[in-house]
Amino acid sequence: MAISIGNALPEAVFKEKTSDGMAEVSVKEIFEGKKIALFAVPGAYTPTCHLNHLPGYLENRDAILAKGVDDIAVVSVNDAFVMGAWAQSTGGEGKLRYLSDWDASFTKAIGMEMDLSAGTLGLRSKRYSMIVEDGKVTALNIEDTPGEAVTSGASRLLEQL
Repeated sequence: MAISIGNALPEAVFKEKTSDGMAEVSVKEIFEGKKIALFAVPGAYTPTCHLNHLPGYLENRDAILAKGVDDIAVVSVNDAFVMGAWAQSTGGEGKLRYLSDWDASFTKAIGMEMDLSAGTLGLRSKRYSMIVEDGKVTALNIEDTPGEAVTSGASRLLEQL
């Protein structure tokens, strides 16, 4: 069953590439006592994710933060090395948090997994965005089609803040 507005995020651990190497960071560490804009992509460097979804959040970063958001994070079922390289290559390093849900445990726990094996991607996350306040979902936007980034895009999230 998919997470919905009013639900608390489940406990999970992400991997994140930092200047000191790989770090593990828990849901509690990221979301407790904060207002976070979180969006998920099926895969780093995949066309819609790389050319459409992520750029909107980088372009609207300051406007989102100005609305009282403490941080913006992107999560994907990719390893932390890929997420770190994606942060660096997109100019997003230090601007957004690039979280690796390497084993899809968070994605499965919130009911957002999908099988993209037919497209050679395997188990991935649905494309979505959410506003999370002190660990609870206050807004949730799920795309119907993985190749689109409108419903879950930065402009839509900005309207909800």
